[in-house]
Amino acid sequence: MTDFECLIHVDRRVLWHPYTQMRDYEREPFLFVDRAEGIRLFDGEGRAYYDTISSWWCIVHGHGHPRIKAAVKAQMDRLEQVHFAGTTHRPAILLADRLVSLSPPGLARVFFSDNGSTACEVAIKMSFQYWKQAGFPRRERFISVDRGYHGDTIGAMSLGGTAGFHGLFVPLFFPSFRIPSPYCYRCPAGRNDPDSCGLDCLAPLEAILAERGEEIAGVILEPLVQAAGGMIVYPVRYLARLAGIVNAHNVHLILDEVATGFGRTGTFFAADRAGIRPDFLCLSKGLTGGVLPMGATLTTEEVFQAFCDDYEKGKTFFHGHTFTGNPLAAAAALASLDVFDEEGVMEGLVKKARRLQEGKERFRSLPQVGDVRGIGMIAAFEIVRDPMTRESYDPALRIGWKIYRAGLEKGLILRPLGDVTYLFLPLSATEGEIDDILDRTYQVLSGVGRVA
Repeated sequence: MTDFECLIHVDRRVLWHPYTQMRDYEREPFLFVDRAEGIRLFDGEGRAYYDTISSWWCIVHGHGHPRIKAAVKAQMDRLEQVHFAGTTHRPAILLADRLVSLSPPGLARVFFSDNGSTACEVAIKMSFQYWKQAGFPRRERFISVDRGYHGDTIGAMSLGGTAGFHGLFVPLFFPSFRIPSPYCYRCPAGRNDPDSCGLDCLAPLEAILAERGEEIAGVILEPLVQAAGGMIVYPVRYLARLAGIVNAHNVHLILDEVATGFGRTGTFFAADRAGIRPDFLCLSKGLTGGVLPMGATLTTEEVFQAFCDDYEKGKTFFHGHTFTGNPLAAAAALASLDVFDEEGVMEGLVKKARRLQEGKERFRSLPQVGDVRGIGMIAAFEIVRDPMTRESYDPALRIGWKIYRAGLEKGLILRPLGDVTYLFLPLSATEGEIDDILDRTYQVLSGVGRVA
């Protein structure tokens, strides 16, 4: 038995993997990832696989970027961790300043946490407490979007709309309002022609705010792409219109850019495409280039000032995490932002994104591909049983799982969301690598009829 086989044996005995039915592991071993380089991962036998999902949407500049590695090593020699209540340090200060300078206008303060769930949880709690302290105690409710996903903490789940992930926990959720997803392929308003879209799916938002606006603290959504909900890409004008409606009712706009931030949609933040000004911006994943865990919640000076008062007034934001503002993570994030500048990442992204978006179009010819959608370095293919009726496959067939296994045979790490296969590529992917990934993915999806 090889060393890797021994480790897999121990893994089966002691580990519990996330989002994983462990019974599958009893039948066949998981992929053992031994090392990484660029946009490829290598198994114990040295076989390479394209990391087509950026290791859960976080790797930005590829694995092992020397600039980021050097920054983390240098910081390790100076300061690896310190509590962030009553202390501060250079990496966190510099990172907060950089984030404010890069974010949409109006965002002036940064609160660090550990991950995407906590970044959203912080925004929810800040918004709730702000209204209490600003003299609007009735504003206690939030509005979210169906098929949205904001993390797995109780507050974030309460505002999520992915029943497959969170349905069991509904009795734990706080009450909120939910509006339809801007899922154009399965339009909630019944329109099948995008050219005739009147953004009817925003009517429920307008109705809730018109009737109960004085009870609403904030509206939270993922801008332009509902990631975990099926890589649902929706129009920029929907985002702009929603922001206008929310602003007109003096309600907080909370943008969850955990997945969409740092160039994924072709602009640094997805919000940039719509030219909107959120009250809260939630970041994680690509914040450190995907190298270390870190979350950040940006908000306005107005929100911040509502918490500043004499201690006995009880307005302090009593929330924190052990690794808030961790020096190593902050150093990695600063180095990642330096790579954006030094390597002209956003300028070079224009041709790469065009290559991916144009290349994805040939998938429309495949009989089991009902919809093809994408933006920036994201492309998604919705697999259906019947393209004419848009009927989905029986979940018991586990089409996504079969595509995942077929992808491994082609040197691809695909992790479909149900029957939606997607590419969420590192920004460092070359045009040649994009072409190769598209070719291999096409071969995998061409065989869907045989695995169904």
